[in-house]
Amino acid sequence: MSQLSAEIVPVTPFQQNCCILFDAEEKVGVVIDPGGDAEVIAAAVKDLGVTVKEIWLTHGHLDHAGGAMDLKALLGVDIVGPHKDDARLLASIEDQSKMFGVAGGMKNCTPDRWLEEGETLTFAGHDFEVYHTPGHAPGHVIFFNRAAAFAHLGDVLFAGSIGRTDLPGGDHATLLCSIRDKVLPLGDEVGFLCGHGPGSRIGDERRTNPFLR
Repeated sequence: MSQLSAEIVPVTPFQQNCCILFDAEEKVGVVIDPGGDAEVIAAAVKDLGVTVKEIWLTHGHLDHAGGAMDLKALLGVDIVGPHKDDARLLASIEDQSKMFGVAGGMKNCTPDRWLEEGETLTFAGHDFEVYHTPGHAPGHVIFFNRAAAFAHLGDVLFAGSIGRTDLPGGDHATLLCSIRDKVLPLGDEVGFLCGHGPGSRIGDERRTNPFLR
């Protein structure tokens, strides 16, 4: 099995890290969290020569899911996730965009299927375990590839920070429990990408992240 590769495409005024995650040899993969600028993401997919199998969503905030329906139409693939507890957020993306004063183009999202804790998603032989990690959003999920010691953590944990909990559906104590019970046990050696800013390693965050002390 060849290695995983990732291309980050910053989208929306929030500079959200839309991630094209793919097998380096087979050039087959997924798009994680297309928050907007669907045509820009589709162009990046084409430039990489990647065949996208699915769109995966970590949660329902507008900057992560606002472009999912448009990208689905452009690529002809299913939207998978997040957990059903984010149904209300996904159905209110257009209202969220008005609240944040973001110009049009973001659309309410209806996934083709929801995700549950314990499921496994696969592309090109790469298996990703699904964990339900509420706190930043009620239906937030993360994706963990055990073989590669790699995770996509969405907006749960960042380099030097954690996800906001002052948005609708957020809860600080719940987020800290998700990090303690679901993220940190993945292992200190696990590297991760996240929804904003640079990636990091779980061990580095355990030792130095001020929000985890």
